[in-house]
Amino acid sequence: MTKNHARIATAHEPGQPLSLLLKQSTLITDLALYDVVNAPGVAADISHINTPSVVNGYLPADGGLEKALKGSDIIVIPAGVPRKPGMTRDDLFNINASIVRDIAVGIAAHAPKAFVLVISNPVNSTVPIVAEVLKKKGVFDPKRLFGVTTLDVVRASTFVSEAAGKPTESLQYRIPVVGGHSGATIVPILSQTQPKSEFDQATQDKLVNRIQFGGDEVVKAKDGAGSATLSMAFAGARFASAVLEAAAGKTTSSSAPEYTYVHLSAEAGGKDVASKLPGQVDYFSVPVILGKDGVEKILPLGNLSKYEEGLLETAVKDLNGNISKGVSFVESSKL
Repeated sequence: MTKNHARIATAHEPGQPLSLLLKQSTLITDLALYDVVNAPGVAADISHINTPSVVNGYLPADGGLEKALKGSDIIVIPAGVPRKPGMTRDDLFNINASIVRDIAVGIAAHAPKAFVLVISNPVNSTVPIVAEVLKKKGVFDPKRLFGVTTLDVVRASTFVSEAAGKPTESLQYRIPVVGGHSGATIVPILSQTQPKSEFDQATQDKLVNRIQFGGDEVVKAKDGAGSATLSMAFAGARFASAVLEAAAGKTTSSSAPEYTYVHLSAEAGGKDVASKLPGQVDYFSVPVILGKDGVEKILPLGNLSKYEEGLLETAVKDLNGNISKGVSFVESSKL
């Protein structure tokens, strides 16, 4: 059991539904919400739910960030603005990068040993931002920093089960999704689908495209009123729960690993993954076994089809640009 859990939440989406989902966890005893507005009100609302965690909300005034972070075992960062119609994840960069950087500075000062889960888009760039800040402050531990890509895995299960004609059985479908967390950097490995499913090339193309650009589907459907915040909250809570369970002693099974965007130096298996990629890259979403200290093992990607190898090549090229953008942002910042 963890004794503390700090949650860097927004009082908007997806922070609010994520806060609600995390309040239901029996592993959390202390849930702290932080935002520039409304966090105390959201905290008061969900504090009435009769689950174990004590909830508090903080604003920037009077050292709110420090109070939210101090003593944390796990920090989830969904902070930033959501996507709007016609907006790519890269369009979000200049707005969200500064927010994530400032939170990372707070983490380095007040919770350097916490598990840090980054949801804020663009994840391909924001995770390197957090890493570079922590490096500059001398507290970077690659085993404890995660980019949350669980939504890609969740979407893959849903979409593949639908394509297989079994939409009500989506929980049974496991599809590895590696690479990054935007567009062509998302690589679904459909050839490893369990239970085994065969699709013609046209269906496979449609599935890959839908998994890669599922967020656009939601943005369009909401007609300017938001992005994929509710499904992201579900995915974020699911991954946070997996990290907490592993920290409490329930190690992830190698037959059902979690997928997350990490620095490949986090574990020796990352070197093996890197050696088989079509180009050098420092961060990648990989299958991992979680343990009490975070990343316990990075598993190999397994056999890929020629089609998937092509997807991987495109992903690596795009990722390098995304990663460089995050690193450069911190290098040009005054910390």
